[in-house]
Amino acid sequence: MSTSSSHSQPCFRYNIRVPYAHVDQMGFVYYANYFVYFEMARSELLREAGIPYTKMEKQGVFLPVVEAHCVYRKPAHYDDLLSIESRCSIRGIRLRIDYTLQSQNELLAEGHTEHVCMNRKGKALRPVQEIKRLVHPPVV
Repeated sequence: MSTSSSHSQPCFRYNIRVPYAHVDQMGFVYYANYFVYFEMARSELLREAGIPYTKMEKQGVFLPVVEAHCVYRKPAHYDDLLSIESRCSIRGIRLRIDYTLQSQNELLAEGHTEHVCMNRKGKALRPVQEIKRLVHPPVV
C-alpha cells in the first residue's frame, strides 16, 4: 500500500501480466476480464490490509458486489504488464473501490465496484473496523 501525493486516500497497487487466454480474436483483452482484474486487485488489497476474504467470511462478514462499472480507454493486449491502482471510500453501508488500470503509464481503463457488508443471512452490516482502515489506515 502506498499513498499518492495527488490523493489523500491510500492507494493499493497490483500487477498482472495478461495471459493469452484473456485475449479475444482481435488480440485485445476481452472486456469482461477487466472485472476479473478488478477482483484480483481487490483480493490482494484485502490480503495486504490483513483481512483476506477467507478471514472475513470466517467472521461472518461478506462483501457482495452491488454495482460494477468500467470505462475502456485503450485496449490491453497479450503479455502487457498491467498495473491496477485501487482506492477505497465508504458511504453509509457501502464500500466503493475505484480502479485505474494502466500499462507503461498509459491509462487503459478505469472503473469501480460497490459492495455492501452483509452477514451470512444477507442482512446488511455497518462496515467492520478492518474495512474502515482501508479508507483511514492507522498512523504509525
